[in-house]
Parts: sequence; structure tokens; C-alpha cells
Amino acid sequence: MSTTSISSYRLPQKLHPLSLLAQLTGRHATGCLRIFTETASWSINIEDGKLTYASCSDRLFERLDYQLQRLSQQIPTLNSAIRVQMRLMFEPKNEHQSMPYADYQAICWLVNQEYITSIQAETLIYELAKEVLESFLGLIEGNYEFSPDSSWEELPKFCYLDLRLLVEHCQRQLRNRTNVQPQVNPGKGYSLLSKIKPPAIQTKFSHNQQFAPSKTFEPPEHIHHKNDQQVIKKTLYTIACIDDSQTVLNSIKMFLDGKTFSVVTINDPVKALMQILRSKPDLILLDVEMPNLDGYELCSLLRRHSAFKNTPIIMVTGRTGFIDRAKAKMVRSSGYLTKPFTQPELLKMVFKYLD
Repeated sequence: MSTTSISSYRLPQKLHPLSLLAQLTGRHATGCLRIFTETASWSINIEDGKLTYASCSDRLFERLDYQLQRLSQQIPTLNSAIRVQMRLMFEPKNEHQSMPYADYQAICWLVNQEYITSIQAETLIYELAKEVLESFLGLIEGNYEFSPDSSWEELPKFCYLDLRLLVEHCQRQLRNRTNVQPQVNPGKGYSLLSKIKPPAIQTKFSHNQQFAPSKTFEPPEHIHHKNDQQVIKKTLYTIACIDDSQTVLNSIKMFLDGKTFSVVTINDPVKALMQILRSKPDLILLDVEMPNLDGYELCSLLRRHSAFKNTPIIMVTGRTGFIDRAKAKMVRSSGYLTKPFTQPELLKMVFKYLD
């Protein structure tokens, strides 16, 4: 079914969220409903009247990360290091760097990398949709439009959720929170959930049909999945850290999650070669400034050994000069990490060479 824009306004208009969703479900519409207020925007993707994804710009990746933390209790591979890596890759640093459906693309990446299965992606999307729809149902004014979206059509779909059941669930949640403020910060375009009366939520859905409360609410069944088998990806990488400072070694070990990384710390550069041979690391973090044998010399020695010709070696140093970087290239180091560094900076560098 081809659809065109429902409405597009320059000035904020009074919104009727339930009525909008009812129209789209009743028509079995396909496209993206976008809602804009002065403080946030919503995207509700629908295919043949079924919800495929819902997102709100407010706390976008905080919301996703919270749901991933809940999911991680059932999935050991989905640890904090993976979540940090995901945010580094997909979370925009500012509005000018945003990508279309960044949070959904992050979910696709998790599935493609086999950190979660398509069934787990469905559960994740379902939980996110409930949060987003609850905040949407509280809107009282804003602008909206409904139209096809080619960028969305190109992305894989993990589920087709019954929008009617989702709204029923959200209505019950709103009734239970009549004395609670909404999670999003109130601003123009938001209604306070504490002021919503139950009768006002009982808006007609389509003609004489209503979103009537159901006795039980369960996630939809008979959903098309991309892959129904849980696949476990390699979760333990061995990282060798060579530094004469025990403080630096302790910091690196603290930064690297124990469920994802096995960290081998070496504070004697002279004995480093034998210890590295025994541990067979996936990646080596190598300090430049060490007594007796500096990092450049040790890197050169490692590269001459057949076992470490292709192992990523990252030079760790407080030096930032051109000559120092040139030396690192001459001894065939893989990367250059400048001290002091944060946990996200370390993880970004490590995953750059492990993927």
C-alpha cells in the first residue's frame, strides 16, 4: 500500500497520538511516522500496520544501553566492553555527525557480530518500543508527518509487533503512573503523566473499536526471524601489556573487562619476549620508554619472530612528536596510543585491531 504524508505543520498543532496510531494500523500502512516537538523527535516505523521499530531522540543511546544491560544478564557475551565499543562506533558526537537510525544500526551490528541473536534483537526492540510509545502517548502538541523512508527499507527487519497490543500495554502503564512524572524532561510538547486521567486515554482506535484492556499481555508470536539459533562469538582475547610502571599496568587491567579480555602484565622488558611467547596474545600494548630495552627495540625484535609478524602491536607513550610516530612506523607497530588515555580511547584502539 502506497502512502503519502498525513500532515506537515510549521506551527505546533494539538496531537492525538492514539488516533494517529489507530489510522495507520487500520489502513495497514507502511512507512515512518515522525513526530517533532521543540525538545525531541520520535520515529515510529510501520509495515503493513505492524510496528518494526520505535525510537525517540531523547536519551537515545542511554535507553538502548539500559536495555542491553538488562539483556546482558542472560547473555554473557554482551558485556560492558561490547556496549562501549558499540557506542563509540554508532553514537553521534554531535547533531552534525548523526547517521540515519543510528540506534537501530547498532542493533544490526550486534546481530551481525553474533553478540546477540535475531530473537534477542526482537526482545530488545520490543522493550524499547514500549518505552518510546509511552512517551509518545503523553504528547499534547507538536508536528508530524508520515511517509515512506528508503533508508529504513534498506535495513534488515527482526520483528513485526502488534501495535494494538503494545498500545494496550502502554495505556495500562500510564494508568499505573498517574502520580509519577514522565521519564523525559517535561518541556513544550510534553504532557505530565500525573495529569492524564484514565478516561482521556480511552480514545477510540478506529470507528467504534477501542484499545480495550486485555487480561494478559504477551510478546507477539509467529514473527519472522533472521536466525533462530544462538551463536556464541569468541569472547576472550588475550592482551599482553608491557610497561615498567605497575600503576599503568593496573590501570590497563582495570579498563579491560575480565569477561572479554585476559590481560597478561609484564613489567620487565628483557623477559618480555619469553612471556609473550608463552601467552600467545591476540594484541600487544607496548610502552615506549622503558629501561634497558625501549619499546621501539622490543617491537623490532617481536616483528622478527615468525609468531608475531602479524600480531597487532600498539605503542603506548606520552610522546606525541612526529619523530616518535615515525620511529613507531619504522619498527612496524600497528598503532600509537598517547598517555594519559581514557577507557573509551583504549577500547577503541584495541577493538580497531581485534575486529
